[in-house]
Amino acid sequence: MDEMDRSILAVLEQHGRISNSELADRVGLSPSPCLRRVRRLEDEGVIRGYRAVIDPAATGRGLRVFAGVRLIRHTRPDVAAFERGITRLPAVVACHHITGNFDYLLQVEVADLPAYEDFHAHQLATLPGVATVTSYVTMKTLTADPT
Repeated sequence: MDEMDRSILAVLEQHGRISNSELADRVGLSPSPCLRRVRRLEDEGVIRGYRAVIDPAATGRGLRVFAGVRLIRHTRPDVAAFERGITRLPAVVACHHITGNFDYLLQVEVADLPAYEDFHAHQLATLPGVATVTSYVTMKTLTADPT
């Protein structure tokens, strides 16, 4: 990957729907070589996809909570059971296996605090192997969510 590839990626990260001719103009290439580079980056898996970033509040998911989850045991079957369960919960936007005080850090989006309380009590806390959940309610997001 060279500097031109990095330039293409930087533009696409911010403007995923940009036309190839506009992308080529912004990075200083003609359209054909630009398109070849984009296709190569896609084929190599560097560009994994394109998606729309939706405002959660506009879809009734205006409360974002980060939840730190600690498991009871860390055996492969226990971890696998938790991971199977967590990926089935639509309110979980992202689940990260992390180091530190928690085993997992979840990004959860729901309508409001009562909806999170219901999610916590009836879905998250009942997953296999969950020992503790520590919740952090987002009051304000200062940067755009790129995912």
